[in-house]
Amino acid sequence: MGPAGIKQRMAEIQGRLNATFRVPKHHQAFASALSGMIEPFDPMSGDAKVSAAQAPPQIRELINRAASSVDVDANLLDALVANESSYNISARSRVGALGLTQLMPDTAKFLGVDPLNPEQNVLGGAKYLRSLLDRYQSIPLALAAYNAGPGSVDKFGGIPPYRETQDYVKRVMALYDLKRSQ
Repeated sequence: MGPAGIKQRMAEIQGRLNATFRVPKHHQAFASALSGMIEPFDPMSGDAKVSAAQAPPQIRELINRAASSVDVDANLLDALVANESSYNISARSRVGALGLTQLMPDTAKFLGVDPLNPEQNVLGGAKYLRSLLDRYQSIPLALAAYNAGPGSVDKFGGIPPYRETQDYVKRVMALYDLKRSQ
């Protein structure tokens, strides 16, 4: 990512935060040097490699039951859970998302599930994913909406230009493809 990429990323963040950032001239050289240290995205790097491990049997059973009950491919739901929580039933994000499928409390309430109960959490995540698949008729768009919210996908008419969301979709899709081929 060069200086232009950094400027684009800053513009994305500014839009999300409704704020303005300026890189002082004395920091522009640092930004240029930093951009040379950033490696291209590898969908099976970092957490994705860890997530490629199989779900523990009890969690895989929850995933299979939930996927079957809402007609979602169990491998897709498994890939989502692996990326969201690495199969950690106690996972909690910095923004308050909870459990295996990282449901936000308001989303869990809307879905009528307890996000702290692993079985209900996976069922809620499966229901939410099913609704996004029905809405967008596209797995990548549904995943983007799961990560960034449907409003962002609608606003941009596709996968939002947020690096986090783009990387998330690539990671889940790569793991989904891997799980389907096993």
